[in-house]
Amino acid sequence: MRGSRLLLVLALLAPAAAHARELRIGGAAIEVKIAAAEKTITDAELMGWVERAARAVTTYFGRFPVPKLSVAIGIDDRRGPHGGVTNGWPEPNIRIRVGRACPPGSLDRDWVLVHEMTHTSLPNVDRDHQAWAEEGLATYVEPIARLRAGQLGREEVWGDMVHDMPQGSPEAGDQGLDRTPTWGRTYWGGAQFWLVADVEIRRRTQTRLGLEDALKGIQAAGGDVSVDWPLDRCLAVADRAVGVQVLAPLYAKMKEAPAPVDLPALWAQLGIRVTDGRVTFDDAAPLASVRRAIETGRP
Repeated sequence: MRGSRLLLVLALLAPAAAHARELRIGGAAIEVKIAAAEKTITDAELMGWVERAARAVTTYFGRFPVPKLSVAIGIDDRRGPHGGVTNGWPEPNIRIRVGRACPPGSLDRDWVLVHEMTHTSLPNVDRDHQAWAEEGLATYVEPIARLRAGQLGREEVWGDMVHDMPQGSPEAGDQGLDRTPTWGRTYWGGAQFWLVADVEIRRRTQTRLGLEDALKGIQAAGGDVSVDWPLDRCLAVADRAVGVQVLAPLYAKMKEAPAPVDLPALWAQLGIRVTDGRVTFDDAAPLASVRRAIETGRP
C-alpha cells in the first residue's frame, strides 16, 4: 500500500526501533529497523525475509529501484506480515508489521514485502490514478519477480492469475479505472492494465523488451517513489523507453470506459490452461513465447 505523508509523519513520531542493520542489494543501501519486542521469530529470520524480497525486486528490475530505503518492522499480536505502507518522503521508506507469534519459516514465501518494495519503482501519481496504477502494478509485478528469483513456480503464478485476475473485470455501472475506485478494480483491474501492457510490449518488440524495460525507463529519467509525476508523464516516458506506443493508448482506452479484457482468450493465446485446478502450458500457442519471456525476463 502506498501511504500519505500525514501517515508517515505520524509514524515518525512513534518510538524508535531498537535494532538497526543494513543490507546492500541491487546497488541499494537498505536500512532495516526491528522494533524491540518479545516474539517467536528471530531478527535473523526477519533480515532474511527482507533480503529475499529485495532480491526478488532486484531480479525483476536489474537493480533495486531506489538507491536508499528504510524498512521499519513493528511487532504486534496479529498473524504474519500486514499493514505495509510505502512512502517516498522524506526519503523512500516502508513500515510494516509482523505478528509476534509468527512461526519460524512462515515468512519464506511471503508476498507482502515484495509488493511494498515494488511500489518504490513508480513515482507518486496524481490522486485520481494513484490507487489503481500503483496497487495494480505491485499486484502484477510481485509474483513475476518472485518467479524470476526462484521463489515461486510458474504453475502457481499463472494459476493464481487465472483465478484472481477476473476480480478486476468491470461490473455494471463501471466508469473506467479512473472513476471506479472499488477494491477489485483498484488491485486486479490495475493488474489487468499492466498485464495487457506487458503482453503487448513483448508482442510488438518480438519479446526483446517488456514492462520492466518501460519501468526502468521511468527510473532512468529520475522517476521513483521519491518524486511526484502526473500519470500521463510516467506512461509517455515508459513508452519512449521501449520504442512502442502501448501504455498511453491503453490508458486512454481504459481510464473512463469499462474496456473489459477478454481474459479467457488471453490465457489461451499465452498457452495457459487450468483444468480441475491443474495448470498446464501449450508451447504451440500464438503468444507462448511472450509468456516465456514474462516468466524469465529474456527473449
